[in-house]
Amino acid sequence: MSEARAYASASPTTPLAPRRISRREPGPLDVAIDIAYCGICHSDIHTVRGEWGPGAYPIVPGHEIVGRVSRVGKRVKKFKIGDLAGVGCMVDSCRKCANCRRGMEQHCLGRLSFTYNAVEQDGVTRTQGGYSSHIVVDEAFTLKVKSGQPLERVAPLLCAGITTYSPLKRHGVKKGTRVGVLGLGGLGHMAVKLAAAMGATVTALSGSESKRPDAKKLGASSFALTKDPAVMAALAGTLDLIIDTVSGDHDVNSMVGLLTTGGTLVMVGASPRPHAVGSFPLIFGRRAIEGSLIGGIKETQEMLDFCAKKKVFADVEVIAAKDINAAYERVLKSDVRYRFSIDCSTL
Repeated sequence: MSEARAYASASPTTPLAPRRISRREPGPLDVAIDIAYCGICHSDIHTVRGEWGPGAYPIVPGHEIVGRVSRVGKRVKKFKIGDLAGVGCMVDSCRKCANCRRGMEQHCLGRLSFTYNAVEQDGVTRTQGGYSSHIVVDEAFTLKVKSGQPLERVAPLLCAGITTYSPLKRHGVKKGTRVGVLGLGGLGHMAVKLAAAMGATVTALSGSESKRPDAKKLGASSFALTKDPAVMAALAGTLDLIIDTVSGDHDVNSMVGLLTTGGTLVMVGASPRPHAVGSFPLIFGRRAIEGSLIGGIKETQEMLDFCAKKKVFADVEVIAAKDINAAYERVLKSDVRYRFSIDCSTL
């Protein structure tokens, strides 16, 4: 075992604080990574505060991880010492079920091992995340990161990037596709960038007029203020796909009305309460509402390679570890444009 420096939550009501945790020694197929940066995801906050159910404390959050390989197991083939590597929202799965065999490990029907607040495949060992100095992960769940990129901006791609890339790719977004992105936060800003990079005509949908200038900078072709009835009426029936990134209560029906016949609204933001959705706009418009999680390992690697080629990176504010708790409060106030990235050398 080796000791890692980390920031952990001891309970749902206490601030995160420095803590020493144990990491396993690399096995034959393991990769040890010295973490350079780890992004802060809103789901980190939900988890450590017990908002998505009881946690197994202490919890070290973080699933947007990039760093440099420091050790490799004797049977590792994909990585060598000194390589750049990334770790996303999961560190293992059963690898045997129908979904795992199809490259959809995120929908594992057996035991999915999330990067933190979960259990390894041995059924005993608790996973701890990337707010730490290093991590040990099986090479099958470790991603290759190309050199020469801004690592602090690559880190959020391991969650915000793949969460939005996956539905865009699945729906065949290309030049001419009309995509709406609801919400311009950590997820939304990546959805705009990625859809634009795929050639889509992107409409940023927001209830905040202050987001209009940023929408254009991020690559949106147009901006629609959702609380303006005239704007919404003009936009009705014009969008092929909407990526809904809002994690709070909002009017889904009004968004469905913006879809063309056969259009789809994809929910990637997790609202704590159920939405009220009318049947008639779906039935008469042959419209669909679906959910989307992250992507499998193969698709996540594809996303990283796409972003490297297109130079699509998250907009981040780099912080020291001591500022994590303050950053959490700022996330809750939407006071970040658009993702915090922790400099893990400050641990």
